[in-house]
Amino acid sequence: MCGRYATTADPATLAVELDALDETDHSAPVEADYNVAPTTEVLTVVERHDRENPDSDPTKRIRRMRWGLVPSWTKERGKGPVLFNARADSLAEKPAFRTAFKFKRCLVPMDGWYEWQTEATGGKKAAKIPYYMHPADGSRLFMAGVWSAWRDPRVENASPVLSCSIVTVDSLGHLEQVHDRMPLALPRDRWEAWLDPDNTVDSALLEPVPDLFERIDVDRVRPLVNSVKNNGHELIEPDVDRAGEQISLL
Repeated sequence: MCGRYATTADPATLAVELDALDETDHSAPVEADYNVAPTTEVLTVVERHDRENPDSDPTKRIRRMRWGLVPSWTKERGKGPVLFNARADSLAEKPAFRTAFKFKRCLVPMDGWYEWQTEATGGKKAAKIPYYMHPADGSRLFMAGVWSAWRDPRVENASPVLSCSIVTVDSLGHLEQVHDRMPLALPRDRWEAWLDPDNTVDSALLEPVPDLFERIDVDRVRPLVNSVKNNGHELIEPDVDRAGEQISLL
């Protein structure tokens, strides 16, 4: 499961790169986040029609959303589990995701993601060892996601709360040695079909592209990332003191 990731994406830069509208709040400073955790406000890419002109062509838009989908039918936010991941094999059936899968799909940009392995120690508690998965060429990943707009039913004319989940699939190749699940990265040639708000998607889009994941490097990193209080580039730097212990994963 993808429960933590790193991103240096800037909404204004993304908007230029993707020919999208930047709909984020510009009042807050934009900073790289190397320890993105569920319930954090994250950047997403959606494709929507103009509200004033619903017959217009859909446009890509950069939006901030809460990472942890809140289904539109939820009576009270904060009740139940945080839905930060959505399994690809059950998207169409699970009540929490099936409507979003049909009509509200998004991309979640990230530089890479973290997973953990449990390592036995001499003490009573086993150690959680973090690994950082990222493209070898330093390029940005765009993960498949689904999103929702929730309004508090107890508040008249309540503003919508946008939230999202990252789609996960069975891990491929060397990544399976770290964890049995991974986020579904989509290559550029699948973006239009995935984001299209007017059509459902072919199930083939939920199949990972092996070539894309073969280019993912795995680095053992220091346990700094284990605490959400820590942030900074040092979180994604390889743990050079234990570098020899990660060779078996590559």
